[in-house]
Amino acid sequence: MKRTTVFLLAGSLTAVSACKSSQTDTTATGMTTENTTSATAQNTTDTELDYPDTKKVDQVDDYFGTKVADPYRWQETHDTQLDEWIEEQNEVTKEYLSDIDFRDNIKKRLTEIWNYPKYGAPFKEGGKYYFFKNDGLQNQSVLYVQESLEAEPKVFFDPNKLSEDGTVALTALSFSKDGKYLAYGTSSGGSDWNTYHIMETATGKKLDDQLDWVKFSSPSWSGNGFFYSRYDAPTEGNKLANKNEYHKVYYHKIGTPQSQDQLVYEDKKNALRNFYGQTTEDERFLILNVSEGASGANALSYKDLKDPKSAIKPIVENFESQYSVVDNVGDKLLVMTNKNAPRYRLVLIDPKKPQEQNWKTVIPESQNVLEGVSTVGGKLIATYMKDAASQVVVYDMNGKQLTTVELPTLGTVSGFNGDKDDKEVFFTFTSFTYPPTIYRYDVVNNKVTQFRKTEVNVNTVAFETKQVFYTSKDGTKVPMFIVHKKGLKLDGQNPTYLYAYGGFNISMTPSFSIANMLWLENGGVYAMPNLRGGGEYGEDWHKAGMTPNKQNVFDDFIAAAEYLIDQKYTSSEKLAVAGGSNGGLLIGAFMTQRPELAKVALPAVGVMDMLRFHKFTIGWAWVPEYGSSDNEAQFKNLYTFSPLHNIKEGVKYPATLVKTADHDDRVVPAHSFKFISELQDKGAPGNPYLIRVDVRAGHGAGKPTSLVIQEYADTYAFIYKNMGVNPYAQNQ
Repeated sequence: MKRTTVFLLAGSLTAVSACKSSQTDTTATGMTTENTTSATAQNTTDTELDYPDTKKVDQVDDYFGTKVADPYRWQETHDTQLDEWIEEQNEVTKEYLSDIDFRDNIKKRLTEIWNYPKYGAPFKEGGKYYFFKNDGLQNQSVLYVQESLEAEPKVFFDPNKLSEDGTVALTALSFSKDGKYLAYGTSSGGSDWNTYHIMETATGKKLDDQLDWVKFSSPSWSGNGFFYSRYDAPTEGNKLANKNEYHKVYYHKIGTPQSQDQLVYEDKKNALRNFYGQTTEDERFLILNVSEGASGANALSYKDLKDPKSAIKPIVENFESQYSVVDNVGDKLLVMTNKNAPRYRLVLIDPKKPQEQNWKTVIPESQNVLEGVSTVGGKLIATYMKDAASQVVVYDMNGKQLTTVELPTLGTVSGFNGDKDDKEVFFTFTSFTYPPTIYRYDVVNNKVTQFRKTEVNVNTVAFETKQVFYTSKDGTKVPMFIVHKKGLKLDGQNPTYLYAYGGFNISMTPSFSIANMLWLENGGVYAMPNLRGGGEYGEDWHKAGMTPNKQNVFDDFIAAAEYLIDQKYTSSEKLAVAGGSNGGLLIGAFMTQRPELAKVALPAVGVMDMLRFHKFTIGWAWVPEYGSSDNEAQFKNLYTFSPLHNIKEGVKYPATLVKTADHDDRVVPAHSFKFISELQDKGAPGNPYLIRVDVRAGHGAGKPTSLVIQEYADTYAFIYKNMGVNPYAQNQ
């Protein structure tokens, strides 16, 4: 399939973590590696905070006879009153964090270890090689070009020049088939709203073309232009909160204004559907992916672009399974699907005879989950997942297994993006203590060579990773990765950071985080369970954590915390739990169901109001995953775990730092605003209940490095302070 790089995931929640990053790591120089308790740290839980006064309104909703109060409904509307409230809350949080005397030491250390070159895998366009690089502390990574792998790289596109503060980010890019043009998207302040532009690659000249109100899309080239998806321009209200309806597919021709773009597809009868058009590598077919939600199931249609008069015709019209077109083989399509194969298979479909009985299985379903397939050098390169770790198998185009690609250790691969006639392809391998390393794969000779190793200032060999399987409430075995220093003493006193997601078929696999290294080098434990709701074991595992089974996800996470405590890795007084987006919901549910089990809770950009999430931006797309309060049975289920509605008067909750951003139009910040307001009002004193609102930031994608480092510094400082741990006590 023709390569298209997309940085924002369309129409779904994404795994955003406060302490899980794709950045790389480094060693401890001059930092103590022991956990030291200080009087300053111990006194934090006895401090009373003066929270801002938060207005309540007399709003009560009736859900099938159940009266539900919503006193903070006013926080759903962004106005001057809300801005003032945000400023007051941020001031309380800022004052609390600034009083932590070792926070600056944490930030200094993070800045030190963050400052190393970070590379992306090379990819080829128009006979040239391109790759991303960040020198160390640049807010955004820079795109370089070189004539050959031995030639001197030159800066091709520097996103840091898009804004002074780094808050305008590159969100998508796609080269034309001949490599003469680049279509790229930008986003401001972390918003999902994109603006598309076009550049001449030979001259670097930016053309006058500008496409606005693009969302959940990427440019897919065909001839002298490309297909893309957008919404109509908002006519009134808040563009960051309004419900997104009537997605449409357009074709843009280079050199023409957006007003002349050709409407390719719309559905006037179904406002809540998303449409994504992609072209095959040879630009023979336009593939139309249609979704009604963010849980993966989609319908599929196609148009034969060889015949300009041909219509868009259906291949699959229902939304029962997932289908992803890998590429075409002549007039047939290679499609990866979980139809009658929960762990996925690859089939060849004749779009003129799309019925399942006519499909030809190329790669059958196996015990491992088929994650992706690339057509490179006349081969099929298939990436599998076994117990949440990667495996790579190479097949011929008929599905005959040829070989496997050897990987260094337990970890995760990404890449293998190439064209059918490429003789080489690059991939990146990473793991918790294995910094991202780029490899070149010689497709013809099945030879893997290290292309570029990441050098970091952390002694990564001092740590070890193990995978355990623990038992959840209903007896299900759940895997969990645990990372810590070699020789760790299991005395129940190790500060432990438990992070998870559990939803939307998203798999949590081993990856390297430079920020996690600071935690590990100070004797901390990092644990990541693979909860139901994810994709680690295919669609059955995913469905086991969807409505009406969402409680399974929370039970799995609770059981992970109990395992870490029972096995003496940590104690409830030394446990921090964290998750972002859907993972923010996880943390909100965990802390309202088992508040005594952890000392610190870090819900980030979370879905906290499960009764109203579907009324904002793309929230309606999550209904297949969660259910909807518009349905009586689903309302009753949602009401049992909705974090906002399960905060009890007088309960002492974990020390809580809620994190969100004022430009988050994926999970609107009202979720976090209402949750912290309820928590501050009802939670028993003894632990701080704070919110940290980033300004000019969104759901997480494209956030400048400087803001990311500051967020980690604040987060770690908050954790250590409330655990009674000062990692710098010996240096003070």
